[in-house]
Amino acid sequence: MKSVPLAPPAGSTATRAWQRASDFVALTKPRLNALVVVTSAAGYYLGTSGTPDLVSMAEAVVGTTLVAGGAAALNQVYERDTDRLMRRTRMRPLPDGRVSPAEARFYGVLLSASGLFVLAVQTNAVATLLAFTTLLSYLLVYTPMKRRTPAATLVGAVPGALPPLIGWTASHGAVSSGGASLFAIVFLWQIPHFMAIAWLYRDDYARAQFPMLPVIEPDGRRTGRQAVAYSVALLVASAAPTVTGVSRVGYLAVALAGGALMVWLSIAFASTRTDAAARRLFIGSIVYLPVLWTAMILDRA
Repeated sequence: MKSVPLAPPAGSTATRAWQRASDFVALTKPRLNALVVVTSAAGYYLGTSGTPDLVSMAEAVVGTTLVAGGAAALNQVYERDTDRLMRRTRMRPLPDGRVSPAEARFYGVLLSASGLFVLAVQTNAVATLLAFTTLLSYLLVYTPMKRRTPAATLVGAVPGALPPLIGWTASHGAVSSGGASLFAIVFLWQIPHFMAIAWLYRDDYARAQFPMLPVIEPDGRRTGRQAVAYSVALLVASAAPTVTGVSRVGYLAVALAGGALMVWLSIAFASTRTDAAARRLFIGSIVYLPVLWTAMILDRA
């Protein structure tokens, strides 16, 4: 009996088409975009009074995700030369030559424009303006600053924190204190998270001549201090959703416990400045955010 192949043979048209599609998906930085999906959906849900309209929520999330994916693709066009110098990015589609800069540029513009169109038609002007701000600040401010100053990390945290606010305004109609509290949490969370990444990949960043804190100050003291300072600020800010009426005291208990853990992990990293401590902080930050959002949603006021 003749066997049936489970996958198209290597080099076949189907395989090439699949690889090509995978490369274009990779241009959107899907792991980072997963955070956009989750936070924008959570922001929409938390900004809704009563039961949310799932179709409207999906439209807001799709629009936000398309803008973020387009920004990621255009960012990679700009950084293709430095990506080629770093071990963790040199096999991306652009530095590896699997996608041309012109193709990636067109794709990024198409995704961004499509996302803004969806938001403009299906949500409201405030949400659309915030998404447009995300796009411009990421590409025109953060991306060029990244080659010049470690302050780019703070600037880059702004577009990174806007998706939950976009979701909130898409359903709520205005920014308000509740939406601002969601923005503050994601903004502050990014700094210890990024400090851990910058420490772990400091040799890569040095090779590409990115002036990250661990590159320009190899002893890591300032990197550790920033991780601690922003973790403490995050602990305080994480109480804001309860104060502003977004969630209740059950969430607050989870937020304080999770925030205390982030502070402890940051202090451990600042004290030792080892790769192991940075990795624990990185993993802790990855666990912290979904736990916080889940608690906020389940304990919604």
